[in-house]
Amino acid sequence: HTLGVELPAAFPRISWEEAMDSYGSDKPDLRFDLRLRNFGPYVESGSFSVFADTLARGGEVKVLVAPGCGSYSRKQIAGLEELAKTCGAQGLAWAKVVSSGLEGGIAKFYEASAEQIIRGLDAKEGDLLLFVGAEKDIARAALGAVRVQLGKDLGLAAGEGNFKFAWIVDFPLFEWNRDESKWEAAHHMFSMPQEKYLASMEQNPGEVKGDMYDLVCNGCEIASGSIRIHDPEIQKRIFSIVGYSAKDAAERFGFLLEAFRYGPPPHGGIAPGFDRLVMLMCGETTIRDVIAFPKNTLGVSPMDDAPSAVEQKQLDELHLTIREDKDTGASNQESEKTPDPGRDKDKEIL
Repeated sequence: HTLGVELPAAFPRISWEEAMDSYGSDKPDLRFDLRLRNFGPYVESGSFSVFADTLARGGEVKVLVAPGCGSYSRKQIAGLEELAKTCGAQGLAWAKVVSSGLEGGIAKFYEASAEQIIRGLDAKEGDLLLFVGAEKDIARAALGAVRVQLGKDLGLAAGEGNFKFAWIVDFPLFEWNRDESKWEAAHHMFSMPQEKYLASMEQNPGEVKGDMYDLVCNGCEIASGSIRIHDPEIQKRIFSIVGYSAKDAAERFGFLLEAFRYGPPPHGGIAPGFDRLVMLMCGETTIRDVIAFPKNTLGVSPMDDAPSAVEQKQLDELHLTIREDKDTGASNQESEKTPDPGRDKDKEIL
């Protein structure tokens, strides 16, 4: 009622996998329907070895059809490429759709299959094809960032009172840590696995989806929540999958497992980001413009000059010490290794 905007009674639901595959983000801006496409089926129709090698390594090649951007200069394309590189991509390949087929960039590698590619991607003369070949997560995130930038540059998301909400569901519960060669919680270890995965979690943790949900609007996450684990046996299995022995789990989370003995009911919730919602309603791009006492990028509040000096007595109570940074001369606070069961870090995340 505040803005006079009528919202639908129910918001669409999009799985996490679909959001990442189609938009390269788990908080997609749905004000414009510019989707990432899978270029894998067309790779073998040409001779671009970079894409073939990417697929051979188990990676993914994604393509984005940028409408009417065939007039983009090399400088403009280079700007989009730099954006893709900030997300881990090695580069941004491209080709322009012209009356005779494809032109420029990697077009020469796909001359024979140009018509097939254009038809399969629903591209039109004057469009620009943008490609990223990399590990799946990188390819999606990099081209997703390019998608968002094109939405801004082309004015695709413009329009006062244009709010597009969606629920993102079916989040993965685990993700593989390549550096440490082990499974870890994709978000945290206390979200309930979906019931259909309970019998086989240990066989393939990567397939397990959690009872988690986010509400997104215009490219922002404005609420997040989950159903929490309330069964001690399920919680122990989760700990085991992410590498905690029974002893480690008892030492770190014994308080939680003990609480489970008293029969907590199934429970869950959601935490809305009210400041982000107000930001969107006001047409702003940062919450600093709408919160009462905003902090700058250095974590300082210009309204009241916080943080201010802390008395030694307060530091002693919290087992903190001030240490001067050798490089900058600035003072930083860090936690001493003094045992304090009442302030266990793992308890505080709950």
